Amino acid sequence: MLLPATPFLTGGAARAQAQEEIKSLAATGTAFDINAVKTLVARGDAAVAAGNLAEARRHYDQARDASRRLLGFYRDLSGAFRGLDARIPREMDEKSRQALELLVQTNMRLAALFRRQGQPEVAVPLLVEVVKVMSPSSEQGRKAYQQLLEIGFVSTPYNAVAPGG
Repeated sequence: MLLPATPFLTGGAARAQAQEEIKSLAATGTAFDINAVKTLVARGDAAVAAGNLAEARRHYDQARDASRRLLGFYRDLSGAFRGLDARIPREMDEKSRQALELLVQTNMRLAALFRRQGQPEVAVPLLVEVVKVMSPSSEQGRKAYQQLLEIGFVSTPYNAVAPGG
């Protein structure tokens, strides 16, 4: 867990605190990156396979929250370095795409979990978010929209034209 930033530290003291926080994260095995989110998703998948839906939801919720935060941080860093060093925005943009893909995967898993539990109304915002962020023409967007159709939230089928066709 990150320590709260101390606003009174400047220069070397602030850098030293940041380095200590990083060392602390490394020592506990806690990470805040794409791989940590993938681990949470895998734990959620394992919990579903074991029939422990409450634990699965907890892991998926954590993965979703971490994906959203990472996405915001990567986008902020990309914008901050635009025009200064093209390598950093390229890296952050790639990481943003990965975080967004994990967010979408997690939303789809959570939606399936809620549907399995007989709570399709809780799945609706997750599925709408997938359609919004991925677009209805993407594979994930089409799948999410199809699920919205299946649960009765929408009634008009979307007949997407396959890319290149």
